[in-house]
This record gives sequence, structure tokens and C-alpha cells, in this order.
Amino acid sequence: MSLNRIKKMWLPILIFFLFGGLLFLMDSCLQFRMSKSEIDQYFKTKKKKGTVHQFYLEDRRVNYLTVGDSLKPMVVFVHGSPGSLSAFIDFMADTALLSKAQLISVDRPGFGYSNFGFAEPSLEKQAAYVMSIIEKQKGNRRVILVGHSLGGPVICRVAIDYPESINGLVIVAGSIAPDLEPKEWFRAPLATPCLSWMVPRSLRASNKEIYKLKPQLEEMIPLYPKIKANTIVIQGGKDDLVHPGNANFAKKMITNAPVQLVLRADMNHFVPWTHPELIREAVIALIDK
Repeated sequence: MSLNRIKKMWLPILIFFLFGGLLFLMDSCLQFRMSKSEIDQYFKTKKKKGTVHQFYLEDRRVNYLTVGDSLKPMVVFVHGSPGSLSAFIDFMADTALLSKAQLISVDRPGFGYSNFGFAEPSLEKQAAYVMSIIEKQKGNRRVILVGHSLGGPVICRVAIDYPESINGLVIVAGSIAPDLEPKEWFRAPLATPCLSWMVPRSLRASNKEIYKLKPQLEEMIPLYPKIKANTIVIQGGKDDLVHPGNANFAKKMITNAPVQLVLRADMNHFVPWTHPELIREAVIALIDK
């Protein structure tokens, strides 16, 4: 067999394995989640330990983290897209918050260890998912929801569908205004079967839910008066991912509950990491009310 023939045979195979290896590496590096052992290691030096819980809701695994006294008010953190419960891991060890509340951080469907890579585009079903955690943990106490980015419309949907169960909302750079959704041409092709398999699982799940978001936000418009929870909206003026006008949209739409806007002209989208004190102050203010 000639050397040229051998090269012709092995070159496509080599390219296939190199491409496959690159996709595997990208998927491994872009998971945006902490394993249970990493979470245990994080809390090893903390005064109050975190506990990871799992149960099944129909065919979906529900994964979440709890820290603190189950007799105090409950604060539930809902991450953006992509993300996982670890997006709020530092809040889970915040002593000021733990002195006033039990803290819960959620892996939304398709992220973390809740059926990783298999998103649930329906906001209504995601709200039921979050509510299933609340019902397992609640008891007779107040519930405050914190939602960042796409977690914003999720917690609004929870407060719409279960208004008697939710006492407070902290919407952090939440993408809730349908007319302010960015026009991203690449979402549709990445959602097709021929391309989606090449996208890392976390980004695939993210694209699937963002691609289906705008019509659901439009459906929610007449439902906002159902919200009865005191609401604080935190928004940055330099947010390039969620239009700052979303804050005023929340103020306009939530008509049957007090709404406070916390606006910072110099702040970007990544509030939980750049300005965590704003979220802490908002949660404590709602608890104290």
C-alpha cells in the first residue's frame, strides 16, 4: 500500500477525531456548574453547611441547594442562561442573609444537575418546577424569589401562577419586556438538529429557551396584575445583554404590588458578581417589610 493511499485513508479519520475532541473539550469547559464534591469543599470552611437535594418531577430531575434555618423566611435564587445554582454560591454563605433567612439556589431545567443539556423552554413549566421546590421546603413562612437575567421572567411567572405563595420578588437584570428582546439571527440556525449537536450542552440548552422566549413574554403581558408580591428591580445602565428599559417595563406592568427600581448607570449585566451588595440589600429590605 502506497504512502499516499495511507494518507488518504487516515486523514479524514484524524480530522474526525480532532474535531470530536475539540467539541468534547468545549463541552467540558463550558458547563457553568459545580459538582456535589466541589460544593461540599466550598462549604467545608463555612459555619453553615449547604445540602444538595434531588427529586423527580414527572420525568425531570430537580436539583437544588439549601443552607440555613428552615424556620426562617425562604429566599430562592434562580439563575440566568446559561448558569446553575453555583451562580449564587457566594450568596449561600452570606452571613447577613443567613441571619434572616433560609437560602435556596436552584438548577433550572437543562442546567447544573437538572437534566443537563435538556432545556425546558416553557416559562409556565419552569414556574411549576420552581414551585415544586418551594412546596417541599415551605411550611408556614414567607417566600422571596431572586431571579437574574432569564431567571427574571421565570420568577415573574411563578408570582403570576402562584400569587398567594410568593411575598417578594428581586428581579436582577431580568429580560421580561418582549419588545426589548435583542434580534439575534444566529438563534434559529443553532436550534436546528444539524447544528445544535455541535454546540456545548449548556449553550444548547440556553439557546433553546432563549429562542422560544419572546412569544412567552408577550403572553405574560395581560397576566402581570396577578402579581401581589412586593418587588424590587435592579438594573444597570450599561447592560449589553438585557436592555435597561426592562426595569421601567416591570414598573409599568406590575400594578397590584409596590415596585421599587434600583438603577445604576455604570453597572453592566453581571450584577450578582459585580454588585452583590445590591441583591443582599434588596432581599433584606423585603424580609424586613
